[in-house]
Amino acid sequence: MVKGVYDLVVVGAGPAGLAGAAAAGELGLHVALLDLAEGIGGQFYRQPAPALGAARPGALHHDWDAFVALRGRLAAGRVDHLARHHVWAVERGGDDDWTVRALDGADGGAEADGRPVRIRARAVLLATGAYERQLPFPGWTLPGVVGAGGAQAMLKGGLVLPGKRVVVAGSGPLLLAVASSLGAAGAEVPAVIEASGYLGYARHPRALAANPHKLGEAATHGAALLRHRVALRTRSAVTEVHGVERVEAVTVSRLDARWRPVPGSGYEIACDALAVGHGLVPGIELATTLGCATRRTPDNTLALALTPGQETSVRGVWAAGEAGGVGGAQLARVEGELAAFAIAARLGGRPGADRRVRRLLSRRTRLRTFAEAMAATHAPGPGWTGWLTDGTEVCRCEEVTAGRIREAVTEQGARDARTVKLFTRAGMGWCQGRMCGAAVSCLAGDGQPPAQRRPLAVPVTLGALAAQVPGDAEEPGQSQT
Repeated sequence: MVKGVYDLVVVGAGPAGLAGAAAAGELGLHVALLDLAEGIGGQFYRQPAPALGAARPGALHHDWDAFVALRGRLAAGRVDHLARHHVWAVERGGDDDWTVRALDGADGGAEADGRPVRIRARAVLLATGAYERQLPFPGWTLPGVVGAGGAQAMLKGGLVLPGKRVVVAGSGPLLLAVASSLGAAGAEVPAVIEASGYLGYARHPRALAANPHKLGEAATHGAALLRHRVALRTRSAVTEVHGVERVEAVTVSRLDARWRPVPGSGYEIACDALAVGHGLVPGIELATTLGCATRRTPDNTLALALTPGQETSVRGVWAAGEAGGVGGAQLARVEGELAAFAIAARLGGRPGADRRVRRLLSRRTRLRTFAEAMAATHAPGPGWTGWLTDGTEVCRCEEVTAGRIREAVTEQGARDARTVKLFTRAGMGWCQGRMCGAAVSCLAGDGQPPAQRRPLAVPVTLGALAAQVPGDAEEPGQSQT
């Protein structure tokens, strides 16, 4: 007997996945919503574990009411939430026949005891979010250096701070939100170090005019920085971290228009932690494994190329949220709903309201225009590699230094990230280049790694692969033997 067959499988329970699953359920589709975490919300709406006894989890979030509304809609629809599912492959069996392969268990089933499951559906919606882009610098591997988003996740999910005195650095609007949250939670934030300049938004007046609420959000964060006495330093970067057993101070340098450190401009700020990130990279590994087409974004990352209905170049596979280009939770929710309407129309669910779809399309255009302007404003300049000494570790998994990569380019003839990888093992570790990919590509001279097509989108144990035997799809959460 074939079990666990759905109209739609949604991968990812962040803002885009929640909106898509809720809307699809309301339109009459039977939906499976898969996510790594125990609870819904993704990284944006990450919540403390119940055992921590947080009295007001919404106090750490922006736009919490939108999440509460989505949670209610999800509970009322035909949606099965499959928690702790680590999706590693999506396979096509034929027209309107997809198989999602996952491991079900602790931490998403990535451990040896994860139980293999297969879930079949007529369509797939990828809402796989994004991960932080890190540009290395001397000392970035010291304890106390965390990702900017990681610092926010620690606070939202664990109610802990990365340190008592935390410098926030990198580029992008996430820095302001992180600094505001840390300050409100009791950390001392001496400075936000922004490598770009906010005046760059002035080059996009139409995007600003179409999204006046974004100016309101910026004003809110600005007021929070003033309230917590946080200095804002633009056109600057942390170019070195100092310490023995953990962070003790950072060197901040002024940058020129190409992000090259200005000689003699460096000064130190004492701190015991650094939260750093240079924007986000769309998580598209599942999609590129299927052969979905990509586009290059203004900040030089790869995102999925999508139709007006959020469908990828592979028929039957849709995407929403950051996978189509980083744009924030509001845009993700809009795109998730749009995808649901398009999928329901394709599969024969209840027809959606044309007026509602038109409103969603209009709102997506406005928000996506702002997202493209934001990406262009905060795009890393090519001169950042001037921060690196030859001894700076670039690939942390394989301990490959900048000097070793430069040697592969100058002495061994490597001209792209793939060749550097073959010569040095940079990008061959557990993260598969998610942490070092952008840096390796810049040092190699090609700027950005190409979309990689792998049979496995994420690391999977040999035991899990061996358990994937032919047969009917099984009930979600039950192992195959």
